[in-house]
Amino acid sequence: MKISLSRSSILRATVIVIILATLPGAIRRLIRTGDLYLFSRQFFEDMLARLSGPGRLRFIVQPMVATLLGARDGVKDARAGSPAFLWALAFHKQHRREMLRNAFTSASDLVAIAILLDLISQFLIFREIHPAAALLLGPVLIGVPYAVARAFGNRVSRCRRHRDYPTV
Repeated sequence: MKISLSRSSILRATVIVIILATLPGAIRRLIRTGDLYLFSRQFFEDMLARLSGPGRLRFIVQPMVATLLGARDGVKDARAGSPAFLWALAFHKQHRREMLRNAFTSASDLVAIAILLDLISQFLIFREIHPAAALLLGPVLIGVPYAVARAFGNRVSRCRRHRDYPTV
């Protein structure tokens, strides 16, 4: 029996294994201190430390890559005649599932890398890992720029197409 694994599935599996391995420590810390960490004062202080510590470049590179992927997918949406991404998610139920599936496929590796880099930077800076913070920060760092750029890319592409090929 031959098992074929792609880089994407290995990356996702690595992230899942690390999260599962750090979960017991996070649960012990929660029981011992009673502090959930997420959205606490310490969480926000640690966020500022991440901006100046090792891995701070990822706060620029990851959203930039997500923006490029989002713009590319927005242009594809416009060519396919699909509505703008955020608009479709909010108001077009028939497109919602397909758009979410497409977005997940396009950005899943980037989200996994964002989570992994957050876990690594937490360990390097604080010598401890808060898995819930990584699960929150990674997708937000990628998801927001991706969604906005995808919607914007769709709109710009549609406007350019209408300008280049006006209807008579």
